[in-house]
Amino acid sequence: MSGYEEEHNIPRGETTRAPQNRRPDLSTFYSNLEQIDTSGEHTPHTNRHAQPLPQDVSAAFRNLADFMRITMGSSGDDSDPEWQQLMLRFLVSMERDPPKEVQGVPDNFLDELERVPKSRLKKSQDCPICGNPFLDDEYPLVVRLPCHKDHLYDLDCIRPWLKVNPTCPLDRKELLKKKPPPPPVDDDDGEWDDYYA
Repeated sequence: MSGYEEEHNIPRGETTRAPQNRRPDLSTFYSNLEQIDTSGEHTPHTNRHAQPLPQDVSAAFRNLADFMRITMGSSGDDSDPEWQQLMLRFLVSMERDPPKEVQGVPDNFLDELERVPKSRLKKSQDCPICGNPFLDDEYPLVVRLPCHKDHLYDLDCIRPWLKVNPTCPLDRKELLKKKPPPPPVDDDDGEWDDYYA
Protein backbone atom coordinates (compact mmCIF):
# COMPACT_ATOMS: atom_id res chain seq x y z
CA MET A 1 0.00 0.00 0.00
CA SER A 2 1.42 3.38 -0.94
CA GLY A 3 1.64 6.25 1.51
CA TYR A 4 0.48 9.85 1.30
CA GLU A 5 3.87 11.08 0.04
CA GLU A 6 3.98 8.59 -2.82
CA GLU A 7 0.39 9.27 -3.91
CA HIS A 8 1.04 13.02 -4.02
CA ASN A 9 4.50 12.84 -5.64
CA ILE A 10 6.35 14.19 -2.61
CA PRO A 11 10.02 13.15 -2.48
CA ARG A 12 10.95 10.85 0.45
CA GLY A 13 12.34 12.61 3.49
CA GLU A 14 10.69 15.92 2.64
CA THR A 15 8.44 17.01 5.47
CA THR A 16 4.96 18.07 4.56
CA ARG A 17 2.31 19.92 6.40
CA ALA A 18 -1.12 18.31 6.45
CA PRO A 19 -3.88 20.34 4.86
CA GLN A 20 -5.32 22.71 7.45
CA ASN A 21 -8.98 22.54 6.45
CA ARG A 22 -9.25 18.78 6.41
CA ARG A 23 -12.80 17.71 7.18
CA PRO A 24 -14.04 14.23 7.97
CA ASP A 25 -15.42 12.20 5.09
CA LEU A 26 -19.21 12.48 4.86
CA SER A 27 -19.80 9.93 2.11
CA THR A 28 -21.43 7.50 4.57
CA PHE A 29 -23.71 10.25 5.86
CA TYR A 30 -24.86 11.33 2.38
CA SER A 31 -25.28 7.73 1.24
CA ASN A 32 -27.46 7.06 4.28
CA LEU A 33 -29.33 10.32 3.70
CA GLU A 34 -30.39 9.17 0.23
CA GLN A 35 -32.04 6.13 1.78
CA ILE A 36 -34.02 8.09 4.34
CA ASP A 37 -34.89 11.20 2.32
CA THR A 38 -38.68 11.39 2.19
CA SER A 39 -38.90 14.58 0.14
CA GLY A 40 -38.68 12.68 -3.15
CA GLU A 41 -36.00 15.13 -4.21
CA HIS A 42 -33.43 12.54 -5.30
CA THR A 43 -35.35 9.48 -6.37
CA PRO A 44 -39.00 8.97 -5.63
CA HIS A 45 -39.73 5.93 -3.54
CA THR A 46 -41.65 3.09 -5.14
CA ASN A 47 -44.14 3.18 -2.31
CA ARG A 48 -44.95 6.80 -1.56
CA HIS A 49 -46.27 5.85 1.89
CA ALA A 50 -43.05 4.06 2.91
CA GLN A 51 -41.25 5.46 5.92
CA PRO A 52 -37.48 5.21 6.45
CA LEU A 53 -36.29 2.54 8.86
CA PRO A 54 -35.60 3.91 12.36
CA GLN A 55 -32.09 2.42 12.44
CA ASP A 56 -31.21 4.25 9.19
CA VAL A 57 -32.47 7.57 10.57
CA SER A 58 -30.59 6.92 13.81
CA ALA A 59 -27.40 6.16 11.85
CA ALA A 60 -27.69 9.45 9.94
CA PHE A 61 -27.90 11.43 13.18
CA ARG A 62 -25.02 9.44 14.69
CA ASN A 63 -22.86 10.14 11.60
CA LEU A 64 -23.72 13.83 11.79
CA ALA A 65 -22.96 13.98 15.54
CA ASP A 66 -19.57 12.33 14.92
CA PHE A 67 -18.85 14.80 12.09
CA MET A 68 -19.77 17.75 14.31
CA ARG A 69 -17.64 16.49 17.23
CA ILE A 70 -14.59 16.08 15.01
CA THR A 71 -15.11 19.30 13.06
CA MET A 72 -15.79 21.47 16.11
CA GLY A 73 -12.99 19.85 18.09
CA SER A 74 -15.46 19.11 20.84
CA SER A 75 -14.01 17.81 24.07
CA GLY A 76 -17.42 16.54 25.19
CA ASP A 77 -17.35 18.37 28.51
CA ASP A 78 -18.55 21.68 29.93
CA SER A 79 -15.62 23.59 28.40
CA ASP A 80 -17.34 23.57 24.99
CA PRO A 81 -19.47 26.63 24.14
CA GLU A 82 -23.07 26.23 25.24
CA TRP A 83 -24.50 26.24 21.70
CA GLN A 84 -22.13 23.39 20.73
CA GLN A 85 -23.23 21.38 23.74
CA LEU A 86 -26.90 21.96 22.83
CA MET A 87 -26.28 21.02 19.20
CA LEU A 88 -24.57 17.76 20.14
CA ARG A 89 -27.22 16.91 22.76
CA PHE A 90 -29.91 17.44 20.12
CA LEU A 91 -28.15 15.12 17.66
CA VAL A 92 -27.62 12.43 20.30
CA SER A 93 -31.29 12.63 21.36
CA MET A 94 -32.35 12.28 17.71
CA GLU A 95 -30.04 9.28 17.39
CA ARG A 96 -31.59 7.59 20.42
CA ASP A 97 -35.19 8.42 19.53
CA PRO A 98 -35.20 8.96 15.74
CA PRO A 99 -38.08 10.78 14.06
CA LYS A 100 -40.24 8.98 11.49
CA GLU A 101 -39.17 11.42 8.78
CA VAL A 102 -36.14 13.61 8.23
CA GLN A 103 -37.24 17.23 7.92
CA GLY A 104 -34.17 18.77 6.26
CA VAL A 105 -33.98 21.44 3.59
CA PRO A 106 -34.02 20.57 -0.12
CA ASP A 107 -30.92 21.04 -2.26
CA ASN A 108 -32.48 24.02 -4.06
CA PHE A 109 -32.65 25.86 -0.70
CA LEU A 110 -28.91 25.30 -0.24
CA ASP A 111 -28.26 26.44 -3.82
CA GLU A 112 -30.15 29.68 -3.21
CA LEU A 113 -28.39 30.63 0.05
CA GLU A 114 -26.62 33.98 -0.19
CA ARG A 115 -22.91 33.49 -0.96
CA VAL A 116 -20.59 35.92 0.78
CA PRO A 117 -17.73 37.09 -1.46
CA LYS A 118 -14.19 36.88 -0.11
CA SER A 119 -13.85 40.68 -0.37
CA ARG A 120 -16.59 41.15 2.27
CA LEU A 121 -15.06 38.79 4.80
CA LYS A 122 -12.94 40.05 7.70
CA LYS A 123 -9.86 38.34 9.13
CA SER A 124 -11.63 37.92 12.48
CA GLN A 125 -14.58 36.01 11.00
CA ASP A 126 -14.61 32.25 11.30
CA CYS A 127 -17.04 29.39 10.85
CA PRO A 128 -18.96 28.66 14.07
CA ILE A 129 -18.85 24.92 13.36
CA CYS A 130 -15.24 24.21 12.39
CA GLY A 131 -13.70 27.34 13.92
CA ASN A 132 -11.44 27.94 10.90
CA PRO A 133 -11.11 31.57 9.80
CA PHE A 134 -12.82 32.01 6.46
CA LEU A 135 -9.84 33.84 4.93
CA ASP A 136 -7.46 30.95 5.71
CA ASP A 137 -9.06 29.15 2.78
CA GLU A 138 -7.81 30.30 -0.61
CA TYR A 139 -11.29 29.89 -2.11
CA PRO A 140 -13.81 30.16 0.74
CA LEU A 141 -17.40 29.14 0.07
CA VAL A 142 -19.22 31.06 2.79
CA VAL A 143 -23.00 31.29 3.01
CA ARG A 144 -25.27 33.53 5.05
CA LEU A 145 -28.38 32.03 6.60
CA PRO A 146 -31.56 34.09 6.20
CA CYS A 147 -32.27 34.18 9.96
CA HIS A 148 -29.54 36.73 10.83
CA LYS A 149 -27.01 38.81 8.88
CA ASP A 150 -24.11 37.59 11.05
CA HIS A 151 -24.83 33.86 10.74
CA LEU A 152 -22.10 32.91 8.29
CA TYR A 153 -20.92 29.34 7.77
CA ASP A 154 -18.68 27.32 5.49
CA LEU A 155 -21.11 25.59 3.14
CA ASP A 156 -19.32 22.27 3.73
CA CYS A 157 -20.01 22.60 7.47
CA ILE A 158 -23.63 23.78 7.43
CA ARG A 159 -24.91 21.60 4.57
CA PRO A 160 -25.05 18.28 6.52
CA TRP A 161 -26.83 19.96 9.45
CA LEU A 162 -29.44 21.56 7.19
CA LYS A 163 -30.06 18.29 5.33
CA VAL A 164 -31.46 16.73 8.53
CA ASN A 165 -32.66 19.82 10.39
CA PRO A 166 -34.15 23.00 8.83
CA THR A 167 -33.09 25.33 11.66
CA CYS A 168 -30.10 27.57 12.26
CA PRO A 169 -27.69 25.92 14.73
CA LEU A 170 -27.11 29.20 16.56
CA ASP A 171 -30.61 30.58 17.14
CA ARG A 172 -32.73 27.52 16.18
CA LYS A 173 -34.98 29.61 13.93
CA GLU A 174 -36.90 27.69 11.29
CA LEU A 175 -35.34 28.49 7.89
CA LEU A 176 -38.06 27.11 5.63
CA LYS A 177 -41.23 29.10 5.50
CA LYS A 178 -44.14 26.75 5.83
CA LYS A 179 -46.84 27.24 3.24
CA PRO A 180 -50.37 27.55 4.56
CA PRO A 181 -52.58 24.64 3.59
CA PRO A 182 -54.59 25.24 0.41
CA PRO A 183 -58.22 26.26 0.92
CA PRO A 184 -60.73 23.45 0.65
CA VAL A 185 -62.05 22.88 -2.85
CA ASP A 186 -65.72 23.67 -3.19
CA ASP A 187 -67.07 21.16 -5.71
CA ASP A 188 -70.57 22.67 -5.91
CA ASP A 189 -69.64 25.92 -7.72
CA GLY A 190 -68.94 24.81 -11.28
CA GLU A 191 -70.61 21.43 -11.33
CA TRP A 192 -73.77 22.46 -13.23
CA ASP A 193 -72.19 24.97 -15.61
CA ASP A 194 -71.46 22.30 -18.23
CA TYR A 195 -75.01 20.97 -18.28
CA TYR A 196 -77.18 24.09 -18.44
CA ALA A 197 -76.83 27.30 -20.38
